[in-house]
Amino acid sequence: MQRIITSTALVFAGALLLSGCATGGGTEASAPADDCEVVRVEVRDISNGAQNAILTASDPAELQAYLDELSERVDALDEQAADDSALADALDTFDEKIDAASDWAETLPTEAEVEAGAEIDADAQAAQTEDIQAAAVKVTEVCTAE
Repeated sequence: MQRIITSTALVFAGALLLSGCATGGGTEASAPADDCEVVRVEVRDISNGAQNAILTASDPAELQAYLDELSERVDALDEQAADDSALADALDTFDEKIDAASDWAETLPTEAEVEAGAEIDADAQAAQTEDIQAAAVKVTEVCTAE
């Protein structure tokens, strides 16, 4: 039992070290950088999820619901960043792009309409993913500048 606990602790410590969480010693000077890293990782995950969902959309209602969930995650990040106006502004823009994609999802043809010959406008689809990506990059740039 002791070997399992030790092995688990070593694996966990290695994962922390690789992710960068164990560096910095937890001082106050490193706290903003850590907060920013959390925001950057979360924004990257949200952006990737949104773009993948848009590119593989088969059900407009499911896509819209998923994008709305992502928007809620951005809202939670925005609440955490309230003290930093530049970051809050970048997160607001990011959220607006996800909301715009959710609105766009309402216009998508249903699966039955696709089977009947309707098509998704590839240019509009690409524009949605590009807008989300650009807004995510802006959040990263703001965090990096701090």
